[in-house]
Order: sequence, then structure tokens, then C-alpha cells
Amino acid sequence: MPRLIRAHANHNQPIITSASGVLALSYFNLIRLHAGESHAFAVPGCETVCVVLSGQADIAVAEERFAAVGRRADIWDGPADSVYAGTRSPVVVTATRDDTEVAVAGGLCDEAFAPFRIAPEDVAMVEVGSAATHSRRRIFHILGQNANGRAGNLLVSELYADGGCWSGYPPHKHDTENPPEETEFEEIYHYRFKPETGFGAQYCYEPQEGADASAPEVVMTRHGDTFMVDRGYHPTVASPGHDGYIFTILVGKHQRSLVQSFEPSHRHLMDGIPGIQAMRDKFK
Repeated sequence: MPRLIRAHANHNQPIITSASGVLALSYFNLIRLHAGESHAFAVPGCETVCVVLSGQADIAVAEERFAAVGRRADIWDGPADSVYAGTRSPVVVTATRDDTEVAVAGGLCDEAFAPFRIAPEDVAMVEVGSAATHSRRRIFHILGQNANGRAGNLLVSELYADGGCWSGYPPHKHDTENPPEETEFEEIYHYRFKPETGFGAQYCYEPQEGADASAPEVVMTRHGDTFMVDRGYHPTVASPGHDGYIFTILVGKHQRSLVQSFEPSHRHLMDGIPGIQAMRDKFK
């Protein structure tokens, strides 16, 4: 199966599951509802997070109800309001406003965790890069350090990149369990642009060693596309004149602490890009 999934009307059906053929641990769905409509789902063996991208919804996890989740008109209107739905419980999302969209992020999890609300004020932001280095982005950690001890190995965030700027840069990877130098995580990127005519480029390549090295993969990303990262370095860039957004799902194979390994030939750039260490610390 290709790593890139083009934007499509998924009709509330999962976009990525552990049966994708690329990722074994990760889950992703987009639920779109009008006021009064409901959608029920269960993902056996997974922990999930419901992130309200736009609109508002009541979210019921088994017998627990979280009312009026969602405070923004769209993804460009401040931090998200979300519910960590825990594990082993059916979830029902009921829209209370028209044009409600909820992203469901999930990861395989053997432990049982209780649900909880993640209000916008609970979302931590870190700014990385600069306009001068063409790398400015802001990362809003929805499920990060705020869930230590309350969740498994699932990390969820929203990234906002200035037009013409790179993210995931300098190039890094997290496909090998070798702490404290690197930890193994799968990753999903879901892209949006403002205006929606924007586009970007997603790179994905492995360390190049010898004649048998795999060819680098480069794809054009458009509004609503999704990309699966199972291995390799994976920097991405947004076209000038278009703000970029990436809904990011990370699932650790062995632990919750993400440690990225930066490509040796580009590590000298790390000291010249502000916020790199702060970014790394927020993922631990």
C-alpha cells in the first residue's frame, strides 16, 4: 500500500488502521457530522483521542459524557478541545453544531486507561525555527506530557508552519529502539493548508549506504492528504504563500518517550535553528 493517502470522502470510516499494510500500531479517522447527527465507534485494543477540529460535539465514553467539546470555528482558531477516550470503551460522538469535524487518533495499547478531557488551556505549545532559517513552526501538544501516567504510548499534536517553511527539519527519524539516542515510533501526518489551494512536499528516505540503498520518496501533499511514516528521515515543506497544518499521530512501539535521531550530515544545522532542544524536550 502506498504511504500517501489522497484526500477523499471517507464517510466516517477509518482512514488508517493496524491492517494498513504500512503501519502496525496506528489508527486514524475523520468524523464529519451535522448538528444532531451521531457516530459510534470502538477500536478494540487501542487507546484513542477525539480532537474536535471544528464545530462542537458531545462525546460519550461508555457511561461518561463530556459535553460541548469544541471551542473553535476551524483548525486556525486556537488550540483544540479534545477527549482522551481511554481504552476498551465504545465512543459516541454527537454533533451539537453543523459542520463539526472530529479527528480520532489511536494507538495499540495493552493497558486500561480512563477517559479525560483535554481543554485548550491544557495544550502546551512550543515554537521551533525562525523565518530567517525558513523553518518556523508551532507545535501544540494535545496528548503529550499532560498525559504521563494516564495514557499509553500515544502522542497527538497539531503543527502550524509558516508558508515556505520546513518542518521535521533538520531531517530526523525514529525507527530504531536505541535509547537514549533514538526510540521507535510510527507516525501519521494529515495535512491542511490555508488557503486550501496550498501544497507541500513530503520527503521520506532511509540512510543511504551502498548501491542497494532504497530510493528516496518525495510526494506532493495537498489539502486533506495523509502520509504514513514507518521508517526513515521525513522532512516536509509548505509552499510559499500558504500556511501549513499537520495533524500528527505518534505511537511508540516500546515506550512513551520520543527521541528523534537527526541525520548526521545535517546535525550541524541544529544549533542555528531556534527551539530544537525545546521541541525534543516536549516529546519526552
